[in-house]
Amino acid sequence: MAQILLPELGEGIKSVEISDVSIKVGDNISIDDILIVVETDKASMEIPATEAGEVENVHVSAGDTLSPGEPIVTLTGDVASTKKNEEIIEEVPTEVVQQEINETPPDSPVSLPSTEASTTTGGGSTSASPSVRRFARELGCNLSDISGTGPKDRITKEDVENFIKEVLQRPQTQNIIQEAQLSPPPKPEINFGQWGDVSRIKLNKIKRVTGDRLQEAWQTIPHVTQFDKADITELDKIRKSLKAMNIDPNIKVSHLPFFMKAVVKILQTMPEFNSSLSNDGKELILKSYINIGVAVDTPNGLVVPVIKNVNKKSLKQLTRELSQLSEKARLGKLLPAEMQGGCFTISSLGGVGGTYFTPIINPPEVAIMGISRMEIEPVFTNKKFVPRKMLPFSLSYDHRVIDGVTAVKFTRSFAAILEELNSLS
Repeated sequence: MAQILLPELGEGIKSVEISDVSIKVGDNISIDDILIVVETDKASMEIPATEAGEVENVHVSAGDTLSPGEPIVTLTGDVASTKKNEEIIEEVPTEVVQQEINETPPDSPVSLPSTEASTTTGGGSTSASPSVRRFARELGCNLSDISGTGPKDRITKEDVENFIKEVLQRPQTQNIIQEAQLSPPPKPEINFGQWGDVSRIKLNKIKRVTGDRLQEAWQTIPHVTQFDKADITELDKIRKSLKAMNIDPNIKVSHLPFFMKAVVKILQTMPEFNSSLSNDGKELILKSYINIGVAVDTPNGLVVPVIKNVNKKSLKQLTRELSQLSEKARLGKLLPAEMQGGCFTISSLGGVGGTYFTPIINPPEVAIMGISRMEIEPVFTNKKFVPRKMLPFSLSYDHRVIDGVTAVKFTRSFAAILEELNSLS
């Protein structure tokens, strides 16, 4: 009899959510058979059996949260073991969580715990009228952190307002978490059932984490978006010729590798776009490597695999690697290491439609490009209108690092490179 435990999946990963259980009591399993599929903050991973035998007991079910070292199954019969646990540890880089911590913006929105009706400061009770207490509760403000200026140190409405103004004016880099914080009161739950039948679907972990990161990025980064167009008539002819020559059904010939090569040329001449702000916001970290993330829509949500060292790869290499990573993303088999280290992200909706959109920056990057669907438009050239294939695109950027003039130079350079073609070698 033996138990198979959840192995360590990387430094700092304390727990995972189980999205699928592949075995049941009575099954005979072999080494490397898939037991469960788990979701970390970055990706889904399959956990294989490290021993063989008959399943006597399954200790988990879909939706459970499991920590490393906790049992997955108990086996009976002759048990053969392997060092697969060690392989899994090696397979998932130990710097996953540290990288994620480094990539997470350090300054969260300031928020304060809400107050109770009765509070104390230094052992004494806080004096305030019921209306002031209600006002403080609505603003999520703790009365015990406020000094009263009214008779007998009674807290007034003006004291609450002045305290909130003071908190909002504090520098973001100040460690406000240790002090009083401001947060909006919780929203009341709406009973949608009063208007008709409803159902609830639990969001998977990838969607929850992605949503939290996008909300934080939108709230903490001053976004500005520049819109532009590029004439890719000749580029599309090249893409079609390459597609006709392609004999590998697993390789999809798209415009994206061309876009990536164009971005590389700009990042090499405009290094501020290939940078990150330091945690204290006082330094700009310039990167000598160029890794580009490509947003991929999957059944489990949006993920961003990262292609490393794009500046050192040919269009053919980028096409192959992009196809492989996109397929792994859709199958939920991306490793955390394959979604780390991005310098710049491209989000393409060209295959879906739309004209323009404003993508949200993927921190700690400082810019992201949004590609829309190519359209045929009349363009006036040589004293007449001719049909041309125009590509709408947008560039969202961190205004703390990049100004508007620099952003326009980026978008104009991107369009020029796609139109000239000879620079895309």
